[in-house]
This record gives sequence, C-alpha cells and structure tokens, in this order.
Amino acid sequence: MSKRAEKISSFKTFDNVDLVYRAWEPETTPSTPKKALIMIHRGHEHSGRLIDLVDGIKQPEFYAFGYDSRGHGKSPGPRGYAPTFAHIVKDLDTFVNFISKTYGIEMENIFLVANSVGAVVCSTWVHDYAPKIRGMALAAPAFEVKLYVPGAMAGSRFLNAVKHPAFISSYVKSKFLTHDPEEQKKYDSDPLITPEIAVNILVGLYDAGMRVVNDSGAIHTPTIVFSAGSDWVVSNAPQKKFFDGLSSKKKEFVTLDGFYHGVLYEKDKKIPFDRIHKFINEVFAAPMESVDLVKADKEGYTYNEYETMKKGEVSLMNKISYMFQVMSMKTLGNLSEGIRVGYKYGFDSGISLDHVYKNKARGWLGLGQIIDYFYINAVGWKGIRARRVHIREALDFAIQDLIKQGRPVRIMDIGSGPGRYLLETAKKYEKNDVKVLLRDYSIDNVNEGKEIAKQLGVSNSEHMQADAFDKETYQKQAFRPNILIASGLFELFPSNDLVNNAIEGAAAILEDKGYVVYTGQPWHPQLEMIAHTLPNREGEMWVMRRRTQKEMDQLFARIGAKKFDMKIDEWGIFTVATATYDKK
Repeated sequence: MSKRAEKISSFKTFDNVDLVYRAWEPETTPSTPKKALIMIHRGHEHSGRLIDLVDGIKQPEFYAFGYDSRGHGKSPGPRGYAPTFAHIVKDLDTFVNFISKTYGIEMENIFLVANSVGAVVCSTWVHDYAPKIRGMALAAPAFEVKLYVPGAMAGSRFLNAVKHPAFISSYVKSKFLTHDPEEQKKYDSDPLITPEIAVNILVGLYDAGMRVVNDSGAIHTPTIVFSAGSDWVVSNAPQKKFFDGLSSKKKEFVTLDGFYHGVLYEKDKKIPFDRIHKFINEVFAAPMESVDLVKADKEGYTYNEYETMKKGEVSLMNKISYMFQVMSMKTLGNLSEGIRVGYKYGFDSGISLDHVYKNKARGWLGLGQIIDYFYINAVGWKGIRARRVHIREALDFAIQDLIKQGRPVRIMDIGSGPGRYLLETAKKYEKNDVKVLLRDYSIDNVNEGKEIAKQLGVSNSEHMQADAFDKETYQKQAFRPNILIASGLFELFPSNDLVNNAIEGAAAILEDKGYVVYTGQPWHPQLEMIAHTLPNREGEMWVMRRRTQKEMDQLFARIGAKKFDMKIDEWGIFTVATATYDKK
C-alpha cells in the first residue's frame, strides 16, 4: 500500500475536453521550492497504474501527477482515439502548464517519466514546445513499433486515408511486456486497459517518432533513456539514434539486458527505478541546464545543416529527382497558377503565400488545375494554412483580452505580405477600437494588401512600405502597437543579427503589458527539396535555416516577451507562440 494520499480530479485540456488526472501528495514535508514528477502512462493504459512508479522512484518530497490520456482510462472519447497525435502532445503541454499554475510549481522544478508511447509523446513535446523542465526519463520509447506483418504501416496509411476513424486491436499481450507473473495478472484483469488503438494515432505515432529521432539534436533537456534488451514490441535502434543525436549536456543511455518492453513493470524494475532516482537527484543538485542559442546562426546544429544545404551536397538519386522536378515545374507546372506565381514573385513571397492561403486550385486547360491542387496540398503549404488558423486564434485571444481591459487595440505586423488574415481580423473587429498596421518591404505586397482591404471593405487598416530589419523605421512611424506580430518572416532569413534588429526595433515602440505573437519553423520535411527546386523572392534558390523553438523563444525573451501559449500543426512544421510583453 502506498503511503501517498491520492486525489482524483479533472482538468480541461486545450479544446475543452475534461481529462481525468491523479495527484499524489508528498510523503514528507514538501521541499522548497516545490518539485514534481509528472508520469505519462503507456499506450492502452491509464494513470491508475502509475503509483507503483511513483513509489519505486522514491522521491518522497516530490508531488507526483499523472493523467488518463483522451480515449484511455476514465477520460472520455472512443478508446485509443484522438483527432491527431498532435492533440495528445498538446494535451501534455496543457496538463504540465495546468499543474505548474495550480500547484505553484515552477517549470524548472518539474521532471517527467514516460514509458513506451508515453515516451514518444514526452519527447515530441520537449522537441516541439521547448519547455523549461528539469529533465526527463524515457523508458523503452516506442519510436518504431514492431508491426511484424509486411507492409503493415503502408496498409495503415491507406486505411486511415479511406476511413476515419478506424481501429485495430494491439497484438501485445502481458507476457510480452513483463516476466513478472503478478504484473501480468494485474494487466490482464484491469478493466480500464483497452487493446484498441485508432489507426490515425498509430500512423501519427510512427511519424512523430521518426521526426523526433532524426531531429533529436534540437533537444537540450537532460535525458535518461532505457532500452529493453529483449523488447518484442518496439525496435531498439531508433532509441540509440535518438540518444546519440541529443544536444543535452547531461544524458545517459541504459540497456537493460533481458528486460521486456514494460521496463518499469519488470521483475527487476528496481534497477531502472534506482537509476531514475539517481538521475533526478543529480539534475536537481546541479544548476538548471542552459544553452545560449542566440548565436545558433553562426555555430551548432541548425547552422551546420544550413551550410550543408548551401553547398548543394545531396545524393545522386536525390539530385536526379530534383532535376526532374525542376524540369516538370518549368514546363507543365506553369499551367498551375501557384507555380506560375511562385516563379514570378518567388515561392516565399507574400503574393505566393496568398495563393496558398486561398486554398483553391487554379490553372489552365484543366490539367493546370489538377497540378495546382497537388501543389497547394504539399505538406508545407498545409502547415502554412494551419499556421494561419493558429495566428487567428492567438490574435483573437489577445484582442479580446485588451478589449476587456478597456484598452484600444493596435496591431502591427512587421512583415505582413499582403496580410489577408490580418485584414480579415480587422474587419471582424471593426466595431471595436481596433486598428492594424501592415508593414512590408515589397511594394507589390503593400499594393496587394491595399487592394484586399478595398475588396473586404476594411477601413481600420494602414499600409506601409518599410524594412522590418531597420530599427530606425519603427521610431519614425506614429503608429504605436500593443500587439506585435512577427509571422512567417524570420524563417526566410538565417541571420540572428537581422532578427534581433527587427525584434528590438519593434519592441521599442510596443506598449507595456502588450502581446507578442511570433511564428517559428523548428522542422520541415522538405527543406532539402525546397533548397534544390524553388527560387525565392530574390531569384536565388530558397535555402532556409531552421530555428528550434528554444532558439525562437530565447530571441524574444531577450526583449521581455514571456511565452505562455504555443500551437503547432499536426506535422510539426510551424509554431505560433503567444507571449506577454513587459518593458525592460
């Protein structure tokens, strides 16, 4: 019997779904400052099975928490289902922030422990959201599930495309999870454990796992990884690849010989428990691990990737593929409106993006419309449209909060392009004291923005041709914002010196207690392809340097922006962060 008092309650996640969570009070007087373990259960399971982990890790002065993922345990929803895998990751983000605020526990005093599917959720969250947690322990992370049946993943993708939701039952039995007969009985007799998993989640799990494994260099969080030596459920190689790529200064990889997949429920579970206990003590005894990424444009992980792409170093097969793509785009591709506009103005131009935002295939001779349909539905462009939805949500929150405060709302986008989404927002709030300023370097974008404003009947907008990276231009304007937007701009420029100029110049005229909304591109599956096939607005090949979310957050934190919310598309490409601003 555990010595800890358990409280079962619920919290509202980001889309207003009530998820059940458990809180275990410290066994002894809580330390000051408060510290917490947050546990994430495996796939098919629930938080009621986490108390043994809490007791086994033996941190008696820590609070401990776990929740039932949507579609699991006592939480609502079809068993094993979520709209996307990204929903599950965002649920974790919501929960950790809820715990931090509700219990008064700083993020830097929170440590996560996760097993199997939960470990993929955890590592994806740390990769995408860059939370300032103390560290994480990942037990047998399910980066690549062993499906055994040839073509099973391809079949799952097809099934997901033609039927949603679709479900399959897991082949995993308790005897494949642990050698411990008692743990096998507990697993088999637990009515809240369900074998079902939605096909879209299985596919999303695989895609997120591979993305995080291949991009683990973006992670700086202290991490200990456990790999089960006799794992029948997941592959071990991706776990080691993930670990090797980590940029974390403190990291450990532990192979548990003879262990089955249920590492934290095995006969010898005391071995990983003791290692986690030791790891936690070490990271809390040391200063919070930090890294300065303001100079990431001159050295390090994304800088090296960028320099490699600039040199054009690709495999022979990819080189042939890219040459074929360019030839196709310059011939038949020109029947597509989107491709034609991209070649004329640059594929990264505001006018090109405006075509993508409209999301309506256009072209000539019928074939052009078909080509355009596939063009505007490339994963990067789908991510761009998701980003626009997230920006609107962030803007709505900031605008409505300022209105409630009785403050006039003044919104400035420092590199707006034509700014259709902002003009539509201005129209939506035209009965309130809301005004917007659209700044852009390109006169074509400025004129296009004016035309869109005229079409929409927007009377509360101003349009200005100005260089976002020139600090002096901000001081010369009369418009003084309390909502600052930097959307889709910094992704086009590798230099952080330029970005700092823009941020500092804009922040100098931003009202105190205002808001900052900024976007990022921490990952993109088509970076290399874009760099070899698409010209930018300058007529050069469009080579982009990614900025990890941690880097983006640090760049804005320098001027007093404190991020409190973040959204990301289901493919993990584009982020939208909302921050409060306190003048320094």
